[in-house]
Amino acid sequence: MNSESEIVPDTQYGALMRALPGKLRAFALLARFDRPIGWWLLFWPCAWGVALAGGLQADWSLVFWMLLGAIAMRGAGCVYNDIVDRDLDRSVARTRSRPLASGAVSLKAAWAWLLLLCLIGLVVLLRLDRVAQFIALGSLAPVAAYPFMKRITWWPQVWLGLVFSWGALVGWAAVRGAVELPMLLLYAGSICWVVGYDTLYALQDREDDALIGIRSSARRMGRHVRAGVSGFYVAAVALWAGAIWLVRPDWIALLALLPAAAHLCWQVAALDPDDGMDGLIKFRANRFAGFLMFLACAAVGSAA
Repeated sequence: MNSESEIVPDTQYGALMRALPGKLRAFALLARFDRPIGWWLLFWPCAWGVALAGGLQADWSLVFWMLLGAIAMRGAGCVYNDIVDRDLDRSVARTRSRPLASGAVSLKAAWAWLLLLCLIGLVVLLRLDRVAQFIALGSLAPVAAYPFMKRITWWPQVWLGLVFSWGALVGWAAVRGAVELPMLLLYAGSICWVVGYDTLYALQDREDDALIGIRSSARRMGRHVRAGVSGFYVAAVALWAGAIWLVRPDWIALLALLPAAAHLCWQVAALDPDDGMDGLIKFRANRFAGFLMFLACAAVGSAA
C-alpha cells in the first residue's frame, strides 16, 4: 500500500518550471509541459506511421510537424481533461494540486489556454495532406469523450488507446494519402500498447479510485495485472508484425521488432504490481519502447 508521501503529485517540477513566473508556470503545469512523457507517447505512433509508410525519405520534415502537433494537442487534451475532472481531481492525492483543482488557474482562463493550444494544432493540420486532415479531424469526438469514460466503463484505457494511437493513422495518410491495411494494423497494435502502459500508470491510483468510484483496467485486472499487461503487449507486437509484413514480406524485416518486444518483456517481468511507484517507472520506460518501435518502422519503411 502506498502512503500519501510516496505518491508523485502531478505538479512536481524541476528547474525549468521553477524559472517561470508563477502565473505562466501554472499554465505550463496545466498543459503538463513539465511531464514530456505524455507528448512523447502521443508522438511516437505519428512517427511510426510516417516512417513505416516511407515518409522519412519522401518528406522527413513531417516528423517535426507531428512532434509540434503532439506537444500542442497533448497539452490541449490535458487542459480539457482537467476542466472536466476538476472536482474529481480534488479527491485524489496525486491530482488535487493540479492548477484547476487547486484554484491556481480559473476555469475561464483554462478555456482560453485550451483554445490557444488548439490553434497551434490547427497550424500543423493545415500542413497535412487532405486525407490526413480528415483523419485528424476525426479524432476530435473520441478526444472529447475520453474524460467521461472512467465514469462509465472499467476500460477507459482502451478509449485512451483509440485517442493516443490516432497519430499512426494520420502519419501514414500524410505520406501515402490513402487508408491502407498496414496503417490499420499499426493503429490496432498501438491501441494494445497504450492499454498496457496506461494500466501500469493506473496502478498509482487504485486505492483512491476505489474510494471515489473511478474505474480503470488496473482495478479490473486486480491481482492479474502482470498477465493482463502481458496479453496486451503480445497483441501489440503481433499486430505490428502484421503491419511490417504487409509493407515488406520478409522474415528478416520482422527481426527489427525484437528490441521493442524485448523491452516490453522486461517491463512485465520486472514489474511489482503492488508498488504504484514501480508501475510509474515502467510506464515512463515506454518512451524508449516507442523509440525502439520507431527505429523498426524506419528500417522497414526505408528498405521497402
